[in-house]
Amino acid sequence: MNHRFTSNLRRNKAFICLLCVLFLSMCIIGTSFTAESISQPDNDYTTALSFSSSTQWMADLDTTLSMRFFTLFPAQKTTAEQKEPIMLYPGGQPVGILLRTDGILVVGYSPVKNETKELHPAQSAGIQAGDIILSVNNTQVVHDDELAMLINELGAQGDDISLEIRRGNHTLHKTITPVYCDETDSYRIGLLIRDNAGGVGTLTFVDPKTRQYGALGHMIANSDTQLKLSILNGKLVAADIQGIKKGLPGTPGEKIGRFVNNTALGSIDKNTSAGIFGTLTDSHILSETVTTHPLHIATSNEVYPGSATIYTALDGMQVNSYTVEIEKVNLTNRDGKNMVIRITDPELLRQTGGIVQGMSGSPIIQDGKLIGAVTHVFINDPTRGYGIFIENMLDAAS
Repeated sequence: MNHRFTSNLRRNKAFICLLCVLFLSMCIIGTSFTAESISQPDNDYTTALSFSSSTQWMADLDTTLSMRFFTLFPAQKTTAEQKEPIMLYPGGQPVGILLRTDGILVVGYSPVKNETKELHPAQSAGIQAGDIILSVNNTQVVHDDELAMLINELGAQGDDISLEIRRGNHTLHKTITPVYCDETDSYRIGLLIRDNAGGVGTLTFVDPKTRQYGALGHMIANSDTQLKLSILNGKLVAADIQGIKKGLPGTPGEKIGRFVNNTALGSIDKNTSAGIFGTLTDSHILSETVTTHPLHIATSNEVYPGSATIYTALDGMQVNSYTVEIEKVNLTNRDGKNMVIRITDPELLRQTGGIVQGMSGSPIIQDGKLIGAVTHVFINDPTRGYGIFIENMLDAAS
């Protein structure tokens, strides 16, 4: 009798424990997140995850927790000991960007005119736009005029040339016979090339301790191939905004900027999918901003749909703040599309029509914290676009 009673008691305890575990699991999972499908104007359906209730209770535990729900979230650690808060100067200033590519970039083809014929020696040999030329007959080339000179000299001697090129992650070798061009009075292989790139963008942040900066919020790519430019070196220079081409549905607008001078404000050390990064050497640019003190950054879990502001310049170097609405938050994207934002500021809409080219990198502020930067515009609706989390920019910078 006692044995049967003890056995039943054990089974009842086990059953009660199982119910408790199931109930606790349902509570945790049921309050951790919600998911919804977003249909963007480009018909790209994605899944956005957003927290629907506070997780502050986790921070009160005197322990370290590591959780994974259905493999949707990477393992995250929460501890009672908080890291030192990160504070950054928000940007908004226009900056000139000058890059020297690592090798010589093929941007297109230019036929070689020989007597009555138009020939394409490089194209026939399999050279493609986006290829990076590294050497000619084992001689490294850095400048486009250096490459042209070598091709002409070897062609005049009747020699073929062997090009070492980089295509994506692969290194290839192509043999080409230069052809005499009547128009240029030189031997050519029929390529359009360049060894540098330049443009005007927007500064996102500066670290007050290290002077490390971030800008753009997206990579600098070859405009013809949309592939990332591999950079040898680069620098930031002073720039200002001379005018605005207003954006319209189907036609993106742009800031019309210029380089003020060629004096370096800082180095460009990295070109990544989350922006360009380097070290600021001239801190005078920090005076041209909305706030003179650094701001706390927000983690991605703190960002929520609602009102926010962006800092950007529309005239000269003067930075102003403009209101926006964060419509959607996506915690999983790593391609600079973490937030869908909509311009609501009447003055910004009047001057630009919404988000325009050159606005990339404009910092986004919510509840007094730096949360990210503007990255893209919706072509069919220039009042809306994407933003990247500041967390993702800092990850790429490190």
